[in-house]
Amino acid sequence: MRLSTVAAAVCLCLLSVAGALTATPPALRADVPGAAAPGAATPASVAPRAAKTAPAPPSAPPSGDAAAKHAKRTACLKDAKTKKLVGADKTVFLKNCIAAQ
Repeated sequence: MRLSTVAAAVCLCLLSVAGALTATPPALRADVPGAAAPGAATPASVAPRAAKTAPAPPSAPPSGDAAAKHAKRTACLKDAKTKKLVGADKTVFLKNCIAAQ
């Protein structure tokens, strides 16, 4: 009984230490050539960040469209299930059903 309690306590301690180690990113070392200081921003590192912050073009339909498409697909899936379609037949049926509605 005592051994299992001690083993459980050791595992919990190791788990918390491992979690702390993985949560913090490794620091850049100053003695390594080519490593920049954490606060220094180079032009190469600034350009990708600027590209990420630019707004994406609106390719997703509005939420009302998404809800309507989901309702259509759900109805078509129910029809396919009642017809007991499987595989390629089901795929073709779903494409035709969703396009028709």
